[in-house]
Amino acid sequence: MDDDTTEPFGFPAVGRKKLTAAFDGGRLTSDGGVMLLAAAERRLGLCDRLAALIADPRDPSRVVHPVADILRARILAIACGYEDADDLDHLRHDPGFKLACGRLPDSGRDLCSQPTMSRWENAPSLREVIRLMRAMVDLYCASYPRPPAAVTLDIDDTVDVVHGHQQLSLFNGHYDERCFLPIHVYDTATCRPVAVLLRPGKTPSGIEVRGHLRRLVRQLRQHWPQTRITLRGDGHYGRPEVMAFCEAAGIDYVFGLPTNATLRGLVEAAADDVRVRRAEDDAPVLRRYGETRYGARSWARERRVVARIEASTLGLDIRFVVTSFGQGNAEWVYDSLYCARGQAENLIKLHKTQLASDRTSCRSPLANQVRLVLHTAAYWLMLGLRERIPKPHPLASAEFATLRRHLLKIAGRIIETTSRIRIAFAAACPQAVLFRGIARSFHPAGP
Repeated sequence: MDDDTTEPFGFPAVGRKKLTAAFDGGRLTSDGGVMLLAAAERRLGLCDRLAALIADPRDPSRVVHPVADILRARILAIACGYEDADDLDHLRHDPGFKLACGRLPDSGRDLCSQPTMSRWENAPSLREVIRLMRAMVDLYCASYPRPPAAVTLDIDDTVDVVHGHQQLSLFNGHYDERCFLPIHVYDTATCRPVAVLLRPGKTPSGIEVRGHLRRLVRQLRQHWPQTRITLRGDGHYGRPEVMAFCEAAGIDYVFGLPTNATLRGLVEAAADDVRVRRAEDDAPVLRRYGETRYGARSWARERRVVARIEASTLGLDIRFVVTSFGQGNAEWVYDSLYCARGQAENLIKLHKTQLASDRTSCRSPLANQVRLVLHTAAYWLMLGLRERIPKPHPLASAEFATLRRHLLKIAGRIIETTSRIRIAFAAACPQAVLFRGIARSFHPAGP
């Protein structure tokens, strides 16, 4: 190595014995759990599927790093917590990552470097980027062994602060930042991502959302023509164009609805009753539910609106949702159906904060969308790893950062001989039994 990391350094003495250290341990990896992620990736066939959608103009006889290997190295690195392409300059020599990418740890060629990775992030054309996004929706549909009877999809946007003047970035007054506002769609019952779309840093209009949903639903219907689909979203998505599209496409919905004077007037009697009852019972808070029929000027028809009315010592708070469901009482529609969309916000946090999908620092929006696809692919690998953990185990519902700490950041010495490769993990690894069980679940015939 051309730096001074091999020079020894000291620590305080222990038991009157001098203590020194150096980074000269040989072929060690700090991410032994990347082999579990590699097994999950092979099971999904994810990188080969994505690579097949990107044209490779290079001379095949001179290709050193196939596109699938480039994508695989990047996705595995993201899942292990290395969100920057710069990290590949060091990880390309790591024996664990080389093994996970199908290369021999000592005698095999090193992985691609940062410049190669960055070139391929910027290489896909618009058509190819669209194909990559469609492939992620196909992956979601294929995650069900058979078409489900019903699915509920949550749609939401999230702020993605930029650090320059990237294309599509805009100043957003609500967040007081220059940003993107990408749209995320999740199946929250299974925690699976459906689609992640980069878009400008402004609130989406009803026409824009309708266009995105039309394309998404068309692709879902190709796989599941009979599945009942329900869409959930906050007030950004309760637009007349979106509701009209859902009704025409036979899709159920429940969306937040901004409060206005007309809506408050329709539930004034119920709200006054709640105020009086709370005062009479001297309760700190009292919540009741009501419903009405409402049609705004921009709506083509009246629709069912559910109100959550809450009186407290601080005053009266009323929230509204609009829904296509004719059955179910108001309390069920609001508490059990609509409020469950809060889980989508947790999944977005996993995507952003624990897989760093907000590192959209490329100038081109196509390259930034490719990054979102790669981070979503890493999400699928982490999800595939978590689904292999037995349900009674505490890690079966752990966040990705916790899984990374317990199952991926495991040191191992990798020894390559003439006839075999051996990974020696720490004997005192706290999750040794679980690690072994997960590995055997991917390779049941292994030793």
